Amino acid sequence: MDLQYLRKLVKIFDESKATELVLEEEGLKLKLAKKDKNSFSIPSQHNVGELFPQVSLSTHQNTANPQQVSESYSTETKIEERSKDSDNLEIEEQLHKIYSPLVGTFYRAPSPDSEPFVQVGSHVNPGTTLCIIEAMKLMNELESDVSGTIVKILQENGQPVEYNQLLFLVKPD
Repeated sequence: MDLQYLRKLVKIFDESKATELVLEEEGLKLKLAKKDKNSFSIPSQHNVGELFPQVSLSTHQNTANPQQVSESYSTETKIEERSKDSDNLEIEEQLHKIYSPLVGTFYRAPSPDSEPFVQVGSHVNPGTTLCIIEAMKLMNELESDVSGTIVKILQENGQPVEYNQLLFLVKPD
């Protein structure tokens, strides 16, 4: 079973109202179940070892309810993570996001020995080339649709990108 397919399946299941899903494919049986927002069940160590030999699970049982798997980090850590996330969201909401228009390979420069089209801190105008996305041996230039300053480049040169994947953050003028 393809890992990307499995991730998409779990995401769709998580967002749905369904409480249980059983899937059998190519001799592999997958069962997903939801109980409530605060608890979840995981397969036993033996079952996971059969499906994914390289994966080992360790669980920490909550003494109040042995059926629940407790989270391994404290409430304070969760609060800190949420405040950091909310700070980042406020900053990101002010920035213009540029997404990949297609699936392909991300290139920051026109050739391996050339300078990148843009760097963090570069000023861009509408129509400025930001990168090239190669798809099926076709080189597609991605141009800025806003005037501003590049704040962050979220992909590495030569890495694959997916459709609608965030590539650049631009602070508009």
